[in-house]
Amino acid sequence: LSMVGYYLQCKYVTYFGSKVCLVSSASVRVQVEPVGRWFEAYVRRRSRNASTSFQELEEEQESSEESDDEDFQVQECPTLRTLDPKDWKNQDHYAVLGLPHLRYRATQKQIKAAHKAIVLKHHPDKRKAAGEQIVEGDNDYFTCITKAVEILSDPVKRRAFDSVDPTFDNAVPSKSEGKENFFQVFGPVFERNARWSSKKHIPKLGTLVSTFEEVDNFYSFWYDFDSWREFSYLDEEEKEKAECRDERRWIEKQNRASRAQRKKEEMNRIRTLVDTAYSCDPRIKKFKEEEKARKESEKKAKVEAKKREQEEREKVRAELEAARLAREKEEEEAKQVALQAKKEKDIQKKAIKKERQKLRTSCKNWNYFTDNEVDSVKMMEEVEKLCDRLELTSLQSLNEVLASGSKEESKAAVEKQVHFLLGLHSMRGSARPRSTPSSRRAPQGGHGGGGSAGKGWSPDDLQLLIKAVNLFPAGTNARWEVIANYMNIHSTSGAKRTAKDVINKAKNLQRLDPNQKDEINKKAFEKFKKEHACVAPSIDNAVPSERFDAAENSSAPWTTEEQKLLEQALKSYPVSTPERWEKIATAVPGRTKKDCMKRYKELVEMVKAKKAAQEQVAAKSKK
Repeated sequence: LSMVGYYLQCKYVTYFGSKVCLVSSASVRVQVEPVGRWFEAYVRRRSRNASTSFQELEEEQESSEESDDEDFQVQECPTLRTLDPKDWKNQDHYAVLGLPHLRYRATQKQIKAAHKAIVLKHHPDKRKAAGEQIVEGDNDYFTCITKAVEILSDPVKRRAFDSVDPTFDNAVPSKSEGKENFFQVFGPVFERNARWSSKKHIPKLGTLVSTFEEVDNFYSFWYDFDSWREFSYLDEEEKEKAECRDERRWIEKQNRASRAQRKKEEMNRIRTLVDTAYSCDPRIKKFKEEEKARKESEKKAKVEAKKREQEEREKVRAELEAARLAREKEEEEAKQVALQAKKEKDIQKKAIKKERQKLRTSCKNWNYFTDNEVDSVKMMEEVEKLCDRLELTSLQSLNEVLASGSKEESKAAVEKQVHFLLGLHSMRGSARPRSTPSSRRAPQGGHGGGGSAGKGWSPDDLQLLIKAVNLFPAGTNARWEVIANYMNIHSTSGAKRTAKDVINKAKNLQRLDPNQKDEINKKAFEKFKKEHACVAPSIDNAVPSERFDAAENSSAPWTTEEQKLLEQALKSYPVSTPERWEKIATAVPGRTKKDCMKRYKELVEMVKAKKAAQEQVAAKSKK
């Protein structure tokens, strides 16, 4: 291509006599597409990843083979005349044609030339003309020459004969032979067996300095060796001689079995050769030692790294342990402070509970200062309000009056305290009258059933009913079943109440005094305006408590939005949160800390009573 490019750039410029001056400009690279035989050579080089010099080498080899075809000599077989034509399968066909020195390397041209030379000398007509006696038919030894050229000229038959070449050495060196001179012993064996490979490019055994990749490639090739060697030439029976189709099938079956068995033996021989070489190869031993040393060094480095990591981990663990001990110490101190505060709170709570119980007992002993059932129920409600709203000091002062005074004095003290609380509530701006728990909680309307429900109700049961109606407001799921179950659990009389009994009694109480709360508020407010100046100091200097303020502020029912805000705040601030209830009250606008705490207790009681009612209903349904 460079020469073509050169001549394309040449220009004739001037004639000087008979001479021509040739001036050439700079050469230019030209893109040329190969065609014809040049394209075939280009594809062959690209498939083999070879250069042009390699192609020239191949051409030289082909030319040398052609010259060999012309220069080879036929070596006549000395035992040709003694061969038995009937035993043609056991004869050496290459030797019959005079090619024992070339054998499987002989080309078709050489085979044809050798056959021509043998025929010119041993043809029956030639020998008969020379006066030699000829055997009639196929019994003449010339039949062996015909059979030999027939087999060697057919690629399939020739491959079958080459597979069982009688001159091929199938021996495999032993380990003892290969340990001393490995490359001298196994090199020729692998080269000899490489002729059976279906692949053309066969890796070499190499030398002692071969790399690991070369050695691995060599053994990978031989462990996956694909042999074209087959043993159809050794078939004992020929299916062409069979008399029928069944006999031919039987012969084919027998031949396939014998071929498979010989093929298996051949592959076992190759595998034994490769295994023996692998076990004796000094390079494999060297690679294994290097790999072992590398693994030991990696293991040692890993152990050292693990040791350093363990030391760092221990250091971090020690720091964390010191921090944990300091934190535990702080938590323990805070816990002691909280425990002390809780103890004080429990003591105060027990004292309040004791004073409340004493107030209830004192009023109960005086039969709530009346013999009328309606007035008794009213007084019972007022006593519950006092228990719920008065502080410890106020309860103690009131209990002292009840313990030392007469029935009239005790009644007057209770009524003064009730009127004082109601008047104070009215002065704080209660625009709408507050209903009593029974009128606010009990279902409206309904007649009948009240008389039967009132029988067998003790003052304790009535007081418990009022408390339950306040505890479980309207809207509670299965409200009256829950109230009935609550009374059955907490009642001291042992009487079992149904939901129907509770509803009837609540309706009866409401029907007896429907405007009870309005009258009480009105009278209390009028009396408070007249006697406020003298009532407040007379009750042992008692002042409204924070508990009473919280109860009054929470008199308005909880809306759905407030309920949602309270539930969200309870989730956001768990029990371990410092100043939990102050934060919860901040999250619910319009409600104080006392409101939130009281509502939370009501919700807990409602949930417990609901579960108990559901369990009771489930137990009844099972029965």
